[in-house]
Amino acid sequence: MKKLDAYEEELLTAYEKGALQSTSPSKVDLSKFKAAASATFIKDRRINIRLSTPDLMDIQTRALEEGIPYQTFIASVLHKYVTGRLAEKASSLAPRSTGRNEKRRSG
Repeated sequence: MKKLDAYEEELLTAYEKGALQSTSPSKVDLSKFKAAASATFIKDRRINIRLSTPDLMDIQTRALEEGIPYQTFIASVLHKYVTGRLAEKASSLAPRSTGRNEKRRSG
């Protein structure tokens, strides 16, 4: 199991103390949620892309860490990007070591 981050720890602690209450959405909100979910998960187009082997291997590794198929992972990343919800963590700005040739060009 993945280690919980601070927010997840806070939620778990609140849950264990009984501080959280379950609520039901209104019919209007429920209708909006259903419409948004349906629009998000309709996959009616197919595309083909070419990726380098190392990039595909990194994608497959990340998908495995998330516990989802790599095609679903790619679709999720693309969806987050086009909806403006893809945010980079400061630690992810530095390149990950992938075993690729990492020599830098001087000049």
